[in-house]
Amino acid sequence: MSTTRQRHIDEFYALLDDLARVVGGPRLLRDCTGRDGWPSHGVYFFLEEGERLPSGKHRVVRVGTHALTSTSRTTLWKRLAQHRGNRSGGGNHRASIFRRHVGAALIGRDDSHDGLLEAWLAPSRSPAWTSHEAEAERRVSEYVGRMPFLWLPVPTGADGNSDRGFVERNCIALLSGASGTLKAPSRTWLGYHAVSPKVRASGLWNVNHVDESYDPAVLDLIRDLVRRCGHQTE
Repeated sequence: MSTTRQRHIDEFYALLDDLARVVGGPRLLRDCTGRDGWPSHGVYFFLEEGERLPSGKHRVVRVGTHALTSTSRTTLWKRLAQHRGNRSGGGNHRASIFRRHVGAALIGRDDSHDGLLEAWLAPSRSPAWTSHEAEAERRVSEYVGRMPFLWLPVPTGADGNSDRGFVERNCIALLSGASGTLKAPSRTWLGYHAVSPKVRASGLWNVNHVDESYDPAVLDLIRDLVRRCGHQTE
């Protein structure tokens, strides 16, 4: 890996440390509700137990956002809630690509039910697999629910435009190991059982943007957004 890219990655994680101080530290998705004072719009960064950088910090394993079109009314919390699942422990992986990836990896690693993976990946639920899918959804909720995450407020401007897509796209590209130049995930990382080769190669629970180049200007933008967030919480 080039020294420039490593410097940018180090800068990114330093900015995450700043963000953590501003928002009061990472939260666990299983403990969150819609009453926790979320900004209406933002970008989120999931970390994962057992996944560490050489520095010892938790490694970001997924970057995501929402409402990338002018007609979307999805809020940050609504998107996070789709990933979390419902309070009874279930969920809908067909409404959350994050849950879809994690569930497929859990099934690929642990399940011996012939056909369950194919049913999980199908666009609609098969009645024959309803109970098996429900159990898989509960396992996904448990796994995703114990992931720490941080969130960065990224509002929509008065002109209707937003920097959310720029932040998401460039952070994924920066952190992706698809080029083979970054430190590999731990040998026990669940993502190695993912169906998507892009998840396995990138070390991220992402598929889009993992093989793209990044614009380092994203770091200046994140710095400014963190500073603004800090001013709002003072």
